[in-house]
Amino acid sequence: MKYDELVSEALTTPLEGWDFAALRGRMVEDPLPWDYKRLLLSHLPHAASLLDLGTGGGEFLSELGRLPLRTGATEGYLPNLPIARRRLEPLGIEVAAVGEDDVLPFPDDSFTLVASRHESYDPSEIRRVLTGDGLFITQQVGGRNLEEVNEALAAPPLARRDWDLARASAALAEAGLTVMWSEEVQVATTFHDVGALVLFLRIVSWQVPDFDVDRYARRLRVLHEEMARGGELRAHAHRFILLATPNDPTACPGQAR
Repeated sequence: MKYDELVSEALTTPLEGWDFAALRGRMVEDPLPWDYKRLLLSHLPHAASLLDLGTGGGEFLSELGRLPLRTGATEGYLPNLPIARRRLEPLGIEVAAVGEDDVLPFPDDSFTLVASRHESYDPSEIRRVLTGDGLFITQQVGGRNLEEVNEALAAPPLARRDWDLARASAALAEAGLTVMWSEEVQVATTFHDVGALVLFLRIVSWQVPDFDVDRYARRLRVLHEEMARGGELRAHAHRFILLATPNDPTACPGQAR
């Protein structure tokens, strides 16, 4: 396809929740050494209650199967709220809006399991809503995520380049949580056409906050010409994962990968 056709298709593709289906085969991510879903599922049978932070459109949560009787979810991106509520409220799951301050609208000691996949959080709020024997599971996008994309576009780097496992662990410790297990990696992510890159940057708008196809047209056209000759844009996804419990927990959940 020509440059204009690829870009036009990327700009008009309907978006709903965190659905990356249109990128399948066009943006290829190497697998992580852990399985977040499997890890979460291994702890669900022991959880009396669950809170899913940043549920998106509720896609992931709705596919987990049997959930604790009390399951809640939060979402901070307003366009996703009605999508998540349509999907999750029929399942008995409350979906609450949260603001940029990450304050959770739930009482103290509300949940035995809090999960966050790529969602921001306030460590003190996590500690507040967790029960004394609770568990926090999070997989985070690190501050050096796909920095080759920003470099290829001559775009500013991510605002929080220092966001990594060490910083997250220290903040949780300060809030009264102990990290029981953790891992951090960078894995390859390959874009095979410029339309996939544009669509990705529409979905993940914080990667290049000022992204606009006209503003970055010159760089995008250079990338398109390289890809049309069989090239690709290869970047590296920065991810880390951790399990944390309140200090001196009455029960220490097991670990699984």
